[in-house]
Amino acid sequence: MPSLEIQSLNYHYDGHPVIQQLDLTVAENEIVCLLGASGCGKTTTLKAIAGLLHPQQGEIRINGKSVSSERHFVAPQHRNIGMMFQDYALFPHLTVAQNIAFGLSKLSKTEKQNRVAHMLELVHLEQYAGRFPHELSGGQQQRVAIARALAYHPNLLLLDEPFSNIDAQVRFQLIKDIRDIIKDQQVSAIFVSHSKDEAFAFADRLAIMHQGQIAQLGTPKELFQHPNSRQVAEFLGQGAYVAAQRHNGAQVETAFGSVESLIDIQSSAQAGQIYLRPSHIELFNAEQGQIEVAQHRFVGTEYLYAIELEGQMLEVAMPSDKPLDLSRPVSLKIKPHAINFFS
Repeated sequence: MPSLEIQSLNYHYDGHPVIQQLDLTVAENEIVCLLGASGCGKTTTLKAIAGLLHPQQGEIRINGKSVSSERHFVAPQHRNIGMMFQDYALFPHLTVAQNIAFGLSKLSKTEKQNRVAHMLELVHLEQYAGRFPHELSGGQQQRVAIARALAYHPNLLLLDEPFSNIDAQVRFQLIKDIRDIIKDQQVSAIFVSHSKDEAFAFADRLAIMHQGQIAQLGTPKELFQHPNSRQVAEFLGQGAYVAAQRHNGAQVETAFGSVESLIDIQSSAQAGQIYLRPSHIELFNAEQGQIEVAQHRFVGTEYLYAIELEGQMLEVAMPSDKPLDLSRPVSLKIKPHAINFFS
């Protein structure tokens, strides 16, 4: 049985559609990320799942039980969901142990103590039980928040931009740790983010949202290699479009030569454009240049060269031990890659 099923969900605010005919299924022990730019409807979708708003149409089922439809609505406190917010929402006047125990009022004193001790061990904060939130680092506060959300064994965990306030140097280690904890507890989760890097590291599948709908759903690799639209391709990374002629199922011709695709090109069109990312391009000095370098900068392990490609600017990285001679012409080679071809 799926942990979450959403069918034909619609929500509008002041006559403006925010969610439109949204369908989504989350399997048991699966982490799905709602990923998209601000205003795409991802946070509204999360609030609808939590019961913080009532959609005008559609149905939401958690573990097979309907919690929201046009005629039926279950209050948030009766949905058995855990929530983790961007600011962690810890109670400043309660200790770490008291924060974790806050939602365990139905347990006996002994059961509550045992559950709190288990959660502290799970998030490696056994020595911090008596501290207050302001005495903890951001990462430690986040661990308290996840422990509190999981303490009463929710059917579903909802996370709203949980990593945005964490220092970049420790963020991805924390993402791995939190993911391991969720997987260990065998809880399904919905994760909202605008960062593809966080989503790739944390989620099993991504639901790319655009204008209140899911534009595409799949694993990070599936979406990166087979985006079904320009919007999805562009959201998953900076790039530039280059005119191309499809030569066969795995090759195209461009102004910069033939390009081999590492996957079959899923298009019947002969003429179109390929979406090139910086990692697909190699720059080199040549007798006759094909491009102009607008600017360049040294960033330690590499040089970044800003080039104009068919009217679009793109920044390409090259190893610092192999800098270009900008007094000479510059050309480029398009490396073999999983080609994104659009007609």
